[in-house]
Amino acid sequence: MTEGPEITRILERVRDGDAQARDELFQLVYDELHRRAHFQLRQNPSSPTVHTTVLVHEAYLKLAGGSGMAFEDRGHLYRVAGRAMRQILLDQARRRLAQKRGGGARPVDLDAVQVGVDEDAPRLVALDEALSRLQGHNPRLSQVVELRFFAGLSVEETAEALGCSERTVKRDWRLARAFLHGELGDPDTA
Repeated sequence: MTEGPEITRILERVRDGDAQARDELFQLVYDELHRRAHFQLRQNPSSPTVHTTVLVHEAYLKLAGGSGMAFEDRGHLYRVAGRAMRQILLDQARRRLAQKRGGGARPVDLDAVQVGVDEDAPRLVALDEALSRLQGHNPRLSQVVELRFFAGLSVEETAEALGCSERTVKRDWRLARAFLHGELGDPDTA
């Protein structure tokens, strides 16, 4: 979240009804989302995945078409972006599963930042179902996973987005991973 203070000022202008501020906000957010997606792609170039630009454009469109730009602050903006990326990846995974109808599911590596939708579709859908159960038990743990895994935020950035300490994010990340690994039937990697 390299443009944090600037995003906060622009969000204030958007809430005040400044139409030009909306365009400025999305330029900053788009650039940040694209930077993150590009970084993720570089981390695992051999994995078949959703094309970076497609993911960023679809997330951008979800944000732009959202509920009247009702973002409370930049942390809220990045939480919504993380959820949008999760939904996009899941939609593509479900489409892929509908084409293939099954296949042996493998455990999801929550430390892997890159998600290959084609080969990981069953695992991604299983992760979403487990994440929904986690949401019912502890919504903040679910938000930590969305921000860290789907949006690619660091511990520091996640703490800032959630308004809590880095220590809390690290603890929540460990708890969420343990819960999800248990739900996904992969206790050896928890």
